[in-house]
Amino acid sequence: MNRAEFSSPTLIAMFSTSARIRCSVVAALASFARRRSSARMSWPATDCLATNQPMAPPITRPATRSPYSMMAVMEEQPRRRYMMNTPTSMFKSNRLLRKTMRFEQLNEGVWAMTYLIVDETTNEAALVDPVYDFLQHYLDVLNRENLTLVYAIATHTHADHITACFSLREQLDCEYVMSTETASLGVSMHVDDEEKIMLGSIPIQFHAAPGHTNDSMIVHVPGYMMTGDFLFNGAGGVGRDDLPSGRVNVHWDALEVLNRFEGSTVVCSGHDPPGTEMMSLDWNRSHNPVLSMTSFEEFKSWQDETAAKLGGVSKIKTAIPANLFGELPDRIPWLD
Repeated sequence: MNRAEFSSPTLIAMFSTSARIRCSVVAALASFARRRSSARMSWPATDCLATNQPMAPPITRPATRSPYSMMAVMEEQPRRRYMMNTPTSMFKSNRLLRKTMRFEQLNEGVWAMTYLIVDETTNEAALVDPVYDFLQHYLDVLNRENLTLVYAIATHTHADHITACFSLREQLDCEYVMSTETASLGVSMHVDDEEKIMLGSIPIQFHAAPGHTNDSMIVHVPGYMMTGDFLFNGAGGVGRDDLPSGRVNVHWDALEVLNRFEGSTVVCSGHDPPGTEMMSLDWNRSHNPVLSMTSFEEFKSWQDETAAKLGGVSKIKTAIPANLFGELPDRIPWLD
């Protein structure tokens, strides 16, 4: 099979019929790439990754609410250190460890969240869900604070932005970490459900949380859970399940994984409106509409309504191929 076949109208139609067929196409793309990894991807052929809805144009928002605001906007905002700004009642356990751990959300004033974890004894660092648009910002932070990046972690294969994980691995020789369920290439460390790795003295544990994507996982460090698009704070609910490899019934069942965590654990999601405070899991059990639902039918209806309201994902045809193949396209439209 050659690459041209991937853009055929027949394959596009097949891909649009159901989420299961979309999953198969994504898996086929990754399998093809493994067999032909030395060949460069033909980016015009990415129409086969179209969703079952027409692509909507990017939503126009004020500059401070843009998912990808200019770096200058981000730099104007103070970097939030949740160790200092979050109510202390949320952090009753692991006090000795947290004296050596620093935790920050780096992308102030934008929609997509990136989290920095630092062992302040060793100056070793991990980045969770870094966004390619802000790669230079991350490099500047690491250099200015004399940090050694050990892990670049992706909670799932993103459809709305290009991950910076493979670029960070190329430049800094760090580990690119994802779930064993991922089809993404370029990953250097695959982790299983409940597997634990160490960042200096800080344990980082992974919990499979499929649904939004097949490879979604929660990244947990003492006091914090980075949930990607599996769970948002408050009214945001959870991530949509109508994108490639997403399955509503799997997401509903996977919500049981939240029972593994203490109620005081702070939910650090992949997306929330700028200015949203990260709140505890117990708080979300009272304020997140999804966590108060009692039936799959209710959850399915909420997902359908949310997908219809959000429409298409404008960056999907560029972001998913880049994230699956672990390479940048010749052109990134939103950075022109």
